[in-house]
Amino acid sequence: MIIGGLEKLTLLDYPDHLAAIIFTGGCNFRCHFCYNPLLVLPREGRDKKNKEKGFSPISTENLFLFLKERFGRLEGVVITGGEPTLHPDSPSFIKEIKDIGYLIKLDTNGTNPEMLQKLIAAGLLDYLAMDLKAPFSKYEDAVGVKVDCNNLRKSVKIIMASGLPYEFRTTVVPGLLEKKDFSEMGEIIKGASKWYLQKFKSDTDLVDKNYQAQQAYSDKEMLEFAEIGRNYVSLCEVRG
Repeated sequence: MIIGGLEKLTLLDYPDHLAAIIFTGGCNFRCHFCYNPLLVLPREGRDKKNKEKGFSPISTENLFLFLKERFGRLEGVVITGGEPTLHPDSPSFIKEIKDIGYLIKLDTNGTNPEMLQKLIAAGLLDYLAMDLKAPFSKYEDAVGVKVDCNNLRKSVKIIMASGLPYEFRTTVVPGLLEKKDFSEMGEIIKGASKWYLQKFKSDTDLVDKNYQAQQAYSDKEMLEFAEIGRNYVSLCEVRG
């Protein structure tokens, strides 16, 4: 497993649990609005900049020492990226954390349904979060690469049928998403339990510097988008 960083405590990323976040390195997307470019696009100064962003590089050995020492004070571990399902050793890596006693939340972009199914079948996950970047008609524009949307459809179905708590989430970026897109996205996850709309953050390093300092949608507009989302899912709320 390529470990890009560790955030030792989060009160927000794993609902109702104190958790640590493990950032895996590498991603098959190049989302213009991604605010973890150092995990997606390695460059000089990675360690220093990662530390400035709130998480620090750590060896696998030291990671597991930390997790064992903090067990009981921390309840869960969030595995995020980058894209964790790209790594063939994800099952063994997550099992080692699970064996300590932690609950596991996985963040994924949904491009690897086979790995997702494998992790669920092995009983290695306790909570799932999948990013829904855009309507399928705009997906490649949003993520900056070619996409097999059939894999995304499969992942949506796997997650919704998993029996696990889950959420879908969308970062709402002006210029990439507009009001009419939320109906098309809603159809993709129709019947889902939770869909969170996240405000675009531009006051940080992004994969595409052209999006830095760009204005986010207003609170009023975000609430309007969430109202559309409620026609398709049980709960659609604005987060952030």
